[in-house]
Amino acid sequence: MFAKKFNPANFHQIYEFIRGLPVTNQDFIEKAKIRQSNLTKPRGSLGRLEELAVFVSGWQATDTPLVEKVEAIIFAGNHGICDQGVNPFPQEVTRQMVENFKNNGAAINQICYSNGINLKVIDLELDRPTEDFSGSPAMTESETLDAFTVGWNAVNKDTQVLILGEMGIGNSTVASAICSAIFGGSVDSWVGPGTGSDSAGIQKKIKLIENSLVRHKDELSSPLEILSVFGGREQAAICGAILSARANSKVVILDGFICCASASILHAMGEQALEHCLLGHLSAEPASRSLASLLGKKPILDLDMRLGEGSGAALSFSILKAAINCHNGMASFAEAGVDTS
Repeated sequence: MFAKKFNPANFHQIYEFIRGLPVTNQDFIEKAKIRQSNLTKPRGSLGRLEELAVFVSGWQATDTPLVEKVEAIIFAGNHGICDQGVNPFPQEVTRQMVENFKNNGAAINQICYSNGINLKVIDLELDRPTEDFSGSPAMTESETLDAFTVGWNAVNKDTQVLILGEMGIGNSTVASAICSAIFGGSVDSWVGPGTGSDSAGIQKKIKLIENSLVRHKDELSSPLEILSVFGGREQAAICGAILSARANSKVVILDGFICCASASILHAMGEQALEHCLLGHLSAEPASRSLASLLGKKPILDLDMRLGEGSGAALSFSILKAAINCHNGMASFAEAGVDTS
């Protein structure tokens, strides 16, 4: 049954939910591996394509998985930290890009069109940015839960593969703050140019995050508190969508640094929380490689992309689709009459 509704009244209910997540089906993983070993090719010769097909088989509980109904969701939000001048572009660009998405004018539109992906764009109170986290927590618990629930309810029940992306001027600073709070290390190791900050802009981000970590040190005791203090509505919505997909054993493809920083909240709540997720690509944002490693994710693509908006994840779907088509469509040695003796 599709677990469509989940309206947590507090953070504790999300923690409780994560304890009972469904897992991949090991029986069908083994069946898919057997099928791969009988296809007309040397065993292992399709490399990562074989791994991807087996991965989807386990989550769909079939040795002939389908990836025909695919949806990409972009969550868009605005951020109070932009009041500190961390962004080279004005916040109005968030809404302008949302309209561009809706008018089929962005890169993500063309990539989705090329790969038969249905695109959905959800803007989250763009006229009401989060609070400036350099002075106070970005969101209250209630606001965080509201955005989480929007993300949960955005996932279509018929979707076989979910692709996630984001849009929000200033959200690379948000992502860097989240990673700093969750994983530790020097703040400068988590901060990059984002949409084009110069060296002075990067240093401003670093100092703001360092000061904010000190200011909020007593409010960062759990991952969801970190999300409330530093996150935005799109980060909370991504978390909700990831868990909604997991509740129904759907495969998720994550986009780059900002999307993965959002997902790291769930990873910090339980490493098993992202087992159904693939990493679409390695972003050119400097901290992306470290983040991918900490999440235990191997990118499908590495094309020096750093656009965001789900573009790398959507593009990687073409590889996943090819993997599934090979898995389902290739003949076995017996079917092809190929001698294996």
